[in-house]
Amino acid sequence: MQLRASHILVETEQQAQQLIEQIKSGADFGEVARHNSRCPSGRNGGDLGMFPTGAMVPEFERAVVENAVGSLVGPVRTQFGYHVIQRTA
Repeated sequence: MQLRASHILVETEQQAQQLIEQIKSGADFGEVARHNSRCPSGRNGGDLGMFPTGAMVPEFERAVVENAVGSLVGPVRTQFGYHVIQRTA
């Protein structure tokens, strides 16, 4: 199974929650990612491209699989920090 998602990686749950509120209030996910994500994918608006199941850490993958395309999910905690995730395919 192939999945696609974009994400924003930050250090704290509070930061993630603040970004979620910005996006829910109309901010563009890609722009928020470019300005806030600690992940190199931030340069691409957080886009991780297509990836197969099993390629991401379990917490991240579960959040993508369990939510519909277009969903905004988070904060999701992994060993890397806190993620704001948008499933894109």
